[in-house]
Amino acid sequence: MSGILLPLLIIAFLPYLAKLPLVWAMQRAGGYNNHYPRQQQSQLTGFGQRCTAAHYNSFEALAFFSVAVLMVIAVGQVSDTMQLLAWSFVACRVAYLFCYWLDWATARSLIWLASMASAISLMLLALGSI
Repeated sequence: MSGILLPLLIIAFLPYLAKLPLVWAMQRAGGYNNHYPRQQQSQLTGFGQRCTAAHYNSFEALAFFSVAVLMVIAVGQVSDTMQLLAWSFVACRVAYLFCYWLDWATARSLIWLASMASAISLMLLALGSI
């Protein structure tokens, strides 16, 4: 079971990792506004704007991946393929962050698609185990 929970733990921390470059961008944009950080984030452009989007998207991915992992846990069978898909999701999401930060839009979209395919495959395998 830990073969599926460790990727979930990593994905749970990923939004906070994604926040680090955002904090740096906010600091460069006149100092981190701790009173109204979201207002400041909404005014960022370029790199800072991409960091904001990557940060928020990491939370969205966490919700979707959590459902996939919960489905696997619910059926009580974790196969090697399921573990591989979970780790594939982690690798894709880390690569996705870098693509967002570096403004590699096409690569980012393809990696997003691969991460979603991994999570959806995980769900389908869980459904097939019932």
